[in-house]
Amino acid sequence: MADKKKKGSKKGGKKVDPFTRKEWYVVRAPTQFFKSPADNKVGFTPVNRTQGTKLASDGLKGRVYEVSLADMKDDESQVFRKIKLRAEEVEGRNVLTNFYGMDLTSDKLRSLIHKWSTLIECFVDVKTTDGYFLRVFAICFTKKGESQKKKTSYAKTSRVKAIRKKMVDILTETVSSNDLKTVVDYLIGVSLNGVTTNASGFAPTLAEKIRIEGSSIFPIHNVFIRKVKVLKTPKVDAAKLSELYASSATSTIAPTEEVGTAVERTEETTTTA
Repeated sequence: MADKKKKGSKKGGKKVDPFTRKEWYVVRAPTQFFKSPADNKVGFTPVNRTQGTKLASDGLKGRVYEVSLADMKDDESQVFRKIKLRAEEVEGRNVLTNFYGMDLTSDKLRSLIHKWSTLIECFVDVKTTDGYFLRVFAICFTKKGESQKKKTSYAKTSRVKAIRKKMVDILTETVSSNDLKTVVDYLIGVSLNGVTTNASGFAPTLAEKIRIEGSSIFPIHNVFIRKVKVLKTPKVDAAKLSELYASSATSTIAPTEEVGTAVERTEETTTTA
């Protein structure tokens, strides 16, 4: 007996490319991360178009982007450092971001591990002057003295504790006495106003401070700020955020909405016959 044909069978619906409903926005980062402040673009990001009460800007705010510091600064020596940026505001087709964390690449971290030395690490939870709560991780390794002939360079527990305390003190003092922008400058090593610079013309980074002061206790090297996490952030201040984009190209891009020009209204006069 032949099978009966199924009634009410539905045909497959026409597939629509989801990207036809999306718009592309330019992701921009604070000028302090770039060699040229005028070029602060890090990429593009898509989002669904505004539909009814669901705004496209709401879908963009809060997104986190991970960017290589080497790409932003055009400096291959920073290729191991990754910067996290979080979208805070949307202006026209520009997504304005702010610092949201820092990390080292896994290959860089693994390359630091060597035999016959002591690894020392610490972390601190500290608040900046403008209300950002950060968790900062630091790492360093002991090394041989200048005239040392012994193969190993292990440090005693008392020396390890002293160096770790020095690391915690430097991190706490530096972060708690500065705003987030200045703290980031200390992390990535840019020129700071009013701060004594090193031989390269840059302010000493947090890692350099730890190396200089920690070496007075026991010789150390390969000092790095391993990771920075932003645990809590204050309410977004549009004025302070715009200061991070001074001399940037965001002001040269036209907004998405078209605004007409104002005209004066002329009064019509009526005449009676």
